[in-house]
Amino acid sequence: MTPAEVHDFFERLPMFGIKMGLDNTRNLLRLAGNPEKDLRFIHIAGTNGKGSTGAMLECALRRSGLNTGFYTSPHLTDIRERFRVNGRAVPMELFCNCVEELLKAASYGTDHCENFTYFEFLTVLAAMIFSRAGVDAVIWETGMGGRLDATNTVTPQAVVITNIALDHQAYLGNTVEEIAAEKAGIIKDGAPLFCGVMSDAARNVLLERARNTGSPVTGPAPEITGKVRYVFSGNRLCQQFQFNGRQVTLALPGAMQRRNFRLVSQVLAHFAPRWGFDFDRALDALEFVRWPGRCQWLNERLIIDGGHNPDGLTALQEALKEVLPGEKFSVVFAAFKDKEVRESLSLLAPLASEFIFVPIRETGRPCWSAEEFAGMLKELAIDIPCRGMDNGSTAVSTVICNSRQKVLVAGSLFLAGEVLDTFSAPRDILDLA
Repeated sequence: MTPAEVHDFFERLPMFGIKMGLDNTRNLLRLAGNPEKDLRFIHIAGTNGKGSTGAMLECALRRSGLNTGFYTSPHLTDIRERFRVNGRAVPMELFCNCVEELLKAASYGTDHCENFTYFEFLTVLAAMIFSRAGVDAVIWETGMGGRLDATNTVTPQAVVITNIALDHQAYLGNTVEEIAAEKAGIIKDGAPLFCGVMSDAARNVLLERARNTGSPVTGPAPEITGKVRYVFSGNRLCQQFQFNGRQVTLALPGAMQRRNFRLVSQVLAHFAPRWGFDFDRALDALEFVRWPGRCQWLNERLIIDGGHNPDGLTALQEALKEVLPGEKFSVVFAAFKDKEVRESLSLLAPLASEFIFVPIRETGRPCWSAEEFAGMLKELAIDIPCRGMDNGSTAVSTVICNSRQKVLVAGSLFLAGEVLDTFSAPRDILDLA
């Protein structure tokens, strides 16, 4: 298949259709020859932080000499970002060949075609790609929830759950305990569980599941309490802090990333003797970790973050207050209508000199309008100037050209991807190595 034919195929699949249950994915894996059987997985779930936690683990393992696969979602600008081999998005030729092979295995286009959703197909495709690449370890990120997520068809070497907060309530439940139960579904018999910082209510649900599966539980590591310093290493903004008597340089800013680091350090300590890599070398590698679209300093005036719920935006607020205390931004903001955004606006208001509200392009999902956002600000008694513009890239360009104001893009990974597509080189997103 050509890249154009592959693109057309994915365009025809229902992008946001969700079909609960694992039977379709298991059947598609069987038709593909069960490529997951060849692989060692670290399975990651969590409301926020699972992508950046995965990026830290991938970078540390890769720079310690292991060949890595990293499956993540959603993508920012190119679907191949979801499938990284040794930090790089899968080459186009291999991607197209694997898509074509999987479609043939599923009898696509015939009366005997197997049913599958967009995410089910991508998940099996990821296992195929990583099996063909012969990777030593796969960082395997859930799409949503865990128990009924298509990724929950593998047997992991370890399970990592970063945190639990309210998000995707329509699918996962209306309480932290209900959401925790869905994410706990990825905990498998005997596989060690690594828990991040979360409420006791959420943690207790995970502990109960771990007791039932005989899974040893670790985490989080002790809190990092010393002074944090920010420095630039190359073009990366890094935070430096003391951890267990040594200095760590982490190229992702903010307190949330230190919380994620505490979890990552324990996973690396567990696997270092088992997989034969040096723990200290793995920690040193975190100076080079990159995770586009997550509190990313694209340049001195443009910061891009895909935080789309209150927990994620609280982390963004914490990071900016640490790095740029007292700074105000032109906040370019967008959100889908299935997101409750009033709390998000309240969290961003202390950082904003103005709000610029934009739609999210080319998704087909309804967005909140600038007029609706303005009404929310009025209801919340937030007296900050606001205006609407046609799209995020135009909004960023307008501010940068007409003022000296720093710009903060927030509210959606889809908006982050749109702006990155305009203001960064494709290689900077496709290649984390």
